[in-house]
Amino acid sequence: MFRAFILYITSRAREGGLRTVQLLRAQIWGATTTNPRTGATFPVLRRFQLLSCESKCSVLEFYQTLARETDNLHFKKDTVRYNEFMRMTREWRNVRMLKRAGRGHEVDGIAQTKPGACALLCPACPHPGKNLPANWQSAPAELQFIYALFVAIDANFRLKRKDVSTEEKDPGLGNGWAFICDVKAYMEHVRKHWNYKQDRSHCVAHDAVDKPDREARGTASSGIGAVDCARHNMKRPCAVGDLQLGERYINMDYMFFRSIAGSSLTRFVVSYDIACQWHIHLLERLNYYDDDSLSMDGTGKFITFLVPKFHLPAHIEDCNLKFSFNLTRDVGQTDGEAPERGWADANPMARSTKEMGPGFRRDTLDDYFNDVNHKKIIALGYMLRRKVERAVPEMVRTREALADMNESVGPAAVETWTAMAVEWEADVEAPNPFATIHKDKHIAKVREELAAEAAQREQAGMEDQGAIRGDMHVTELIAMGIQLEHQQRILASDIASTGLHPTDGQRRAMTERTSKLRRKIVAWIDIQTKFFPGLSHIRETEDEARRLAATAKRSAIPGVAVPDITLWLPSAIVTEAGGNTVRVEPKVFEHEYRLRVGQASEALHEVRRLLLVRTHLYKLKDAHSRGVRANTRSNDKITALNEQVKRAAATYRVARAALVYLGRELGRKEWEWTLQELREEDVRGLPQAMFHDPERKKRKSKKSRRKEARPLSWIWMARGEKWNPGDDVAMNEAVRIEWAKTRARALRWQEEVTLLEEEMRRTLQYLQWRSDWWKQQIGRRGLADGPQLEGETSYALRQAAIQSTLAEEFTKEWRGLDELIRRGRAGELVDGAGEAPGTAAAAADSDEESEEEDEAILALPPRPINPSYTDEILTM
Repeated sequence: MFRAFILYITSRAREGGLRTVQLLRAQIWGATTTNPRTGATFPVLRRFQLLSCESKCSVLEFYQTLARETDNLHFKKDTVRYNEFMRMTREWRNVRMLKRAGRGHEVDGIAQTKPGACALLCPACPHPGKNLPANWQSAPAELQFIYALFVAIDANFRLKRKDVSTEEKDPGLGNGWAFICDVKAYMEHVRKHWNYKQDRSHCVAHDAVDKPDREARGTASSGIGAVDCARHNMKRPCAVGDLQLGERYINMDYMFFRSIAGSSLTRFVVSYDIACQWHIHLLERLNYYDDDSLSMDGTGKFITFLVPKFHLPAHIEDCNLKFSFNLTRDVGQTDGEAPERGWADANPMARSTKEMGPGFRRDTLDDYFNDVNHKKIIALGYMLRRKVERAVPEMVRTREALADMNESVGPAAVETWTAMAVEWEADVEAPNPFATIHKDKHIAKVREELAAEAAQREQAGMEDQGAIRGDMHVTELIAMGIQLEHQQRILASDIASTGLHPTDGQRRAMTERTSKLRRKIVAWIDIQTKFFPGLSHIRETEDEARRLAATAKRSAIPGVAVPDITLWLPSAIVTEAGGNTVRVEPKVFEHEYRLRVGQASEALHEVRRLLLVRTHLYKLKDAHSRGVRANTRSNDKITALNEQVKRAAATYRVARAALVYLGRELGRKEWEWTLQELREEDVRGLPQAMFHDPERKKRKSKKSRRKEARPLSWIWMARGEKWNPGDDVAMNEAVRIEWAKTRARALRWQEEVTLLEEEMRRTLQYLQWRSDWWKQQIGRRGLADGPQLEGETSYALRQAAIQSTLAEEFTKEWRGLDELIRRGRAGELVDGAGEAPGTAAAAADSDEESEEEDEAILALPPRPINPSYTDEILTM
């Protein structure tokens, strides 16, 4: 900072004798428009604008930096020009925004600036009249999805504003010209519908909706809501607004409808983390608002509502099927998480914006969002190229996986399932090919049902008194016995795996576990004897047999190891003791039968789950494991996982063995359809055709893979209580669901390639349109020849050249991609070919085919970092 004497030229007033004009021509921005005594050079204002967007520094921090650079000893005294500098930065941002929007070339200047006119638009999104073909509305039905607009909605409660200043004191320099909604119209809408009572959620609890007051205390704005383009992560015009009391529908509705108002597009895909509840009465609310500015232009709109991929698992199962990007047609590989990526970079802005007045904050955020969109635009060449280089090989792989799967299940099943999938894609209320209709009842569910039935009988006075002893029902006794039996197996397995030389800590822990389990069993036996007194005689007979055996060997009478204690559940009584010594009611056998079916079903489910995890570990190992250390760590994890598989399989076999005797006693055989004998060779993963492996390293021809494919193990087919081994494969839910997922993966990647191809075309056409638009601005004001006309002409030509240069650079960046796409669609690419140089290859498709050592589970790879960009295109 410095003081200077400036000599103004008072003559030649016609060419700009005003002092402000002379300062501007000297690249100095005056703090006032009349007789300015303070100014800032263009370079310092340009530097601040760039730093405020990149480092999120405030005006005060930048000003103090300048003061310290000037005099690091007395800088505390040099703050008298802070307010002037803050004013100049606001004016600079506002004028540059208007200038880049071409308002300086309009006859009426900024007076007639339309809402959103100063926002940088996403070139890759569809803009009728700018980057769409003239006949886009008459495109074939199967290609209409490429002209859909993908938007994502979200709220950010970090970007709040304290209750300081007012609209009257700080109205802002631009109102609704860029991204933030027109505050007057927006707040009028909020006040008018403030008492609107929205429906309670039928899905998961959403604190921002259900408990909004927690975020709003002491603030004028509890955060902001925003609408982004979901595929390119850019803010939409007039799509950002303040929140007053959490994430209310009246706020989010306004931003959504304003972001698409006036659009002639007919298809929209909307991503929102609470879309499952928000969309239900959306159009009814639109009619209720009765606001022309929110009306949707035209009729025949098709809106698809989905939940972002990362947020979806927290929703209920029904939402996971109806609102999934992975299962919905015509959305490609869109994940819907665009706003979340932007919030991470925007959140540091809150440190300064929360202290600002309302107008200053809006101006600052508008400038920041324009900067974000600018960086996204110039990165489109790199981003779309990388996406295409990944999508084409994925399209080839998933297409081949689907072909393998179709060959495995046969044409009849494929025809049936395809018809089912197509019907569901047209109507989500139709039978869902991804849904399980007949679900296994696990033991917890069976216990719940038995407890409810017992409670009903007791209330009706129909319960057999022999089924209750004290405060315990016989079903509780059997369930506890099954749990103790399971703990015995785990203890025996752990003892066997301890080794010959356990440490003191291991011996202590094992002793404590054994003693604790023994006490539990003894207490349980005491209660069991009250239900079945005849078991006392059986246990006495066992003790006598051990005593006689020890006497014959002339050794001490051995104790019974805890894992070997016989619990004598009803199924064991049928097996060993018959019905002579211990009388068991048929209802008791029925109770254990149902519990054992639940136990076996749960154990079989666990076997399947663990096998899928094992397959995933093998894939990660083959893709990334290098060196002895990584393989050793991986081996330990795989060994532990295999032990879990063995335990789950053992639990299943014990439960099934009990069912053999219980079924014979009760005359029940239906369980044999789904709970077959589990042999060692049956415990294997799914065949490779059911897996999507994004990076397969072991390249094999389709013919050889099919020749080596092993048949599907029965454990993957016998899912659901109603399944019969005589049923056609098309009736099997497990195979149908896996086939539907394989088909969905193939279709999503095929759609992604089509969308990317269209986005590249749209980007180039938009940039050319924007270049032509700038050229058309020349001479619109009808100025006479002179410096001002020359300046306007040169600026318009410069902006047109920037757009043309970007188009040329993108064309070079995408050279060869059209041929890659053509070869991928024509089937000329070998499975896995076409990756970008340096892309890591990966593994075989199933755990049985993995030929290398295993590796530890790795974290997800970080997203690629886009290159940094300078501000030279933003230069004024």
